[in-house]
Amino acid sequence: MIRVLLADDQTLVRAGFRSILSDEEDIEVVAEAANGAQAVAGAREHRPDVVLMDIRMPELDGLEATRRIAGDPALDGVRVIILTTFDLDDYVYGALRAGAAGFLVKDTEPAELIHAVRVVARGDALIAPSITRRLIAEFAGRVKRPEPGPRLNALTEREREVMTLVAAGLSNDEIAAKLVLSPATAKTHVSRIMTKLSVRDRAQLVVIAYEAGMITPGWLTPGA
Repeated sequence: MIRVLLADDQTLVRAGFRSILSDEEDIEVVAEAANGAQAVAGAREHRPDVVLMDIRMPELDGLEATRRIAGDPALDGVRVIILTTFDLDDYVYGALRAGAAGFLVKDTEPAELIHAVRVVARGDALIAPSITRRLIAEFAGRVKRPEPGPRLNALTEREREVMTLVAAGLSNDEIAAKLVLSPATAKTHVSRIMTKLSVRDRAQLVVIAYEAGMITPGWLTPGA
């Protein structure tokens, strides 16, 4: 059973998400929060698998709430999906750096919401790679890139190649096809990279790759 916490200051939004998710046999909404402070407290109390986090809330915004959840060792298995609107959320890039697992558009279709929760609960893929690339490319362009850190020196040439494909938004199956590997081997490479760089998920690998200059916006799209 996938346990979900809903964090949004709009009661109707939470009710809509709860209605959609509660119809699924493998998903349970265990708590709701009307602000970031409640979201952090709820995560600590209920230990959900996934938090659907609105980024703009009173008292404590979704960015800081995400940072606190991601930074709490006791909440290591809790993954945060940021609820975003494309034209307003300049916090999105910061949220990824804070440890968010990905994004979800607030007016998303029910099937996409359900799929996103399941994917992030598994921890094996980003949400909507095309959206992720678009947003990260936009916000990464605003951030001064530091020099590649010493952590990247630990990666093999093949691992660097895999990491650039992760940053381009490719799934494990797409990486496997492009590099003529088995999906299991591609997944193993991604897992080793995450371990070497001490990151929680693929979203943070994307951020590191952009910041380190390993990839530039528009470098590759799936199927290229």
